[in-house]
Amino acid sequence: MKVPFYKIQGAGNDFILIDNQKLNFSSDQLTTFSARVCKRRISVGADTLIAIESARGDGDFYARFFNADGSEAEMCGNGARCVARWAYETGVANEKMIIETIAGNVPAERLDNRSYRVQLNSPTVYEADKVIQVDGKEVVVDYVELGHPGIPHLVVHAADFAMTELETMVDFARKLRNHPAFTKGANVNFYDILPDQTVVERTYERGVEDFTLACGTGTGSTAYALTKKGLVKSDPVVIEVLGGQLQVNVLEEELYLIGDTNIVAEGTILDEDWV
Repeated sequence: MKVPFYKIQGAGNDFILIDNQKLNFSSDQLTTFSARVCKRRISVGADTLIAIESARGDGDFYARFFNADGSEAEMCGNGARCVARWAYETGVANEKMIIETIAGNVPAERLDNRSYRVQLNSPTVYEADKVIQVDGKEVVVDYVELGHPGIPHLVVHAADFAMTELETMVDFARKLRNHPAFTKGANVNFYDILPDQTVVERTYERGVEDFTLACGTGTGSTAYALTKKGLVKSDPVVIEVLGGQLQVNVLEEELYLIGDTNIVAEGTILDEDWV
């Protein structure tokens, strides 16, 4: 079966986007499809599959996010920015739009040819300085959920980790991601703050089960936690991720994610092994 698609990335977080209004894939088919085509080297490869469907409420359209392992995520911040770019470029929506998601409506706006801003789902759970045990040692984390149902994130300080090989952190990240204290599991955002208030962040994403080049909701959660604790005072909060730079406006309980988008390819998926 031939499947038209777009490949779009934002800050290195890459997505396969399909219009499910035309394809009419069931949820089971989307799960199978995403687990196949997101695999790098043997298919197109991406962090996440995004399926566009008809609006279910007062938004412009509905977006569903499927991780590389086939599981469905509540929302994806960088994915929402890339969706907004696709919707404007294809005439599906105007410069300002509402993207419906499982976690709630996401307002999005075009800033220029490639820059897009989305309002992330507001924090619904915030637990600062939560102490958990990992391998018999105490680890202090901040726990944030965005939206309802909440997208779970841990925010973890790791001094000077920007100079550390990520491979050495994978085991620790997996133990945090699967820690029994967090019933839904959690994305894990390690951070350090540079003298100029720039935040360096690396995210281990559930569903992808590895470090990714960027995570929009993780970046928003990190900016929120650090702002609430008074550790950063800049507006916007500038966050350096592996895929580039993102910015977050933290306005009380409202979070706005700003960053670049890049339409990489448009074509047809012909993978013979996905069905």
